[in-house]
Formats: sequence, structure tokens, C-alpha cells
Amino acid sequence: MDTQIGIITNNRTQVAHALSVFLADEFVLFTKTKNAHWNVEGANFHGLHLFFEEQFKVLDEVADSIAERIRSLGHYAPATLKDFLDLTHFSEQLHETNDGPGFIKELLNDHESLIMQFRQKVNYFANDLKDAGSSDYITGLIEAHEKMAWMLRAHLK
Repeated sequence: MDTQIGIITNNRTQVAHALSVFLADEFVLFTKTKNAHWNVEGANFHGLHLFFEEQFKVLDEVADSIAERIRSLGHYAPATLKDFLDLTHFSEQLHETNDGPGFIKELLNDHESLIMQFRQKVNYFANDLKDAGSSDYITGLIEAHEKMAWMLRAHLK
């Protein structure tokens, strides 16, 4: 059955594709945060281990909600590692050191990159593709990532 939600098919397809890229980015960021949780070393190991756990739990919920948004538009969410690696803007490789500051800098850069990508799509979704729901949705994602970025940034002071 065709999805009838007041957004033309082509626009829903474009939004779903953009959200699929965001989902891939979120999944790679989730994986990198899990890596930090598992492999962080140093004087503040325990605190950072717990901090990264909090962050990956939020990212897991975000990824799930993006997949559900894609499905609500009548499309299938990408769901394989190959799909995610083909779609993502991020590298899964760690470019910093395997310690607290290294992981934090790496993750902070990815969060800030995602925030900027989301901002570029807010008006595009609402005005060009006539999808105010997805525009509002990614505005909420901006807020979630701004908070996570702030928490990461605070560790670098």
C-alpha cells in the first residue's frame, strides 16, 4: 500500500535518502563511541568508561528513531554494515590517540559535523521538499547532538 501522508513520492524518497545517510553516520558514531567505551585507558578510565556508555546509549536510541522515521515515510532503512559504510560521511578509523582526550576529540569532531549537516537540511526538508515533520525531527536531533558535543567539549577544558 502506498504511503499517503501529504508529501509527494519523489520528496519522500529524497528525505528518506538523506535520513539514510544520517542513520549511517549515527551508526558509525555509535560504533566509535562503543570503541571508546571499550578501549579507553588512562587516569580517568572509570569515569570516561561510564561517560561513553551514556553517550552510546543515546546514540542507539537516535539511530533507532531515524530508522523509524524512514519507515514512516514508506521506505526501508539501511540495516547492514556495508550499507552504513557506503553511506556514511565518517571514517570508522580512529585518527586520534587511544586515550580519553584522543577519543573525545574524535567524537566531538563527528558530533559537530553531524550538527552542521542537520542544519543544512532543516529548511531544505521544510521548504523544498514540503516535509515539515522531518525538518522538525532533525531540529530535535540538532539539540541532542549539541548536548552530547557540549558534554564532550567540557572534558577538554
